[in-house]
Amino acid sequence: MAKTYQVDPAHSTINFTVKHMMISKVKGEFKDFTVEANGQPEELAKVKVVIKAASIDTNNGDRDTHLRSGDFFDVEQYEDIVFESTSFRSKGGGEFELTGNLSIRGTTREETFEVEYEGSAKDPWGNLKHAFSGDGSINREDYGLTWNQALEAGGVLVDKKVKFDFELQFTESEA
Repeated sequence: MAKTYQVDPAHSTINFTVKHMMISKVKGEFKDFTVEANGQPEELAKVKVVIKAASIDTNNGDRDTHLRSGDFFDVEQYEDIVFESTSFRSKGGGEFELTGNLSIRGTTREETFEVEYEGSAKDPWGNLKHAFSGDGSINREDYGLTWNQALEAGGVLVDKKVKFDFELQFTESEA
């Protein structure tokens, strides 16, 4: 029987960092997402992540409203950010490359993220849990997120490179 894994949202995060004004970094997270996976913990056959773009939170209401607008995610037209894996390749030692199709704002591109299998344990209620952490980066302009402003001293307000990191804990079940 195949194993399936449902993300435990109380013990999982998807975060991002982007340079601001070429000198500092703005950090944020997506608060509403689902992740489904199947296979074996050390060899996931398939991973699908669905993030509600409107759940973006940078701890600044005005900035979050701007990020939800047509200048960035256009959440009225594009509700979800979706990643669907095409491969989960072992690099040895519990490290993997997760490659798949990332769709943001109507554009789909192949991206690869570094993933580490953190291990497994039973919780106090007897549920088997598995944890993964990972990171990667994308060019936001590849997805139509091109809004920016030139700075008087040179450079731009928002960098095009966005770094992601995630901590995901899954509950295992039989399919």
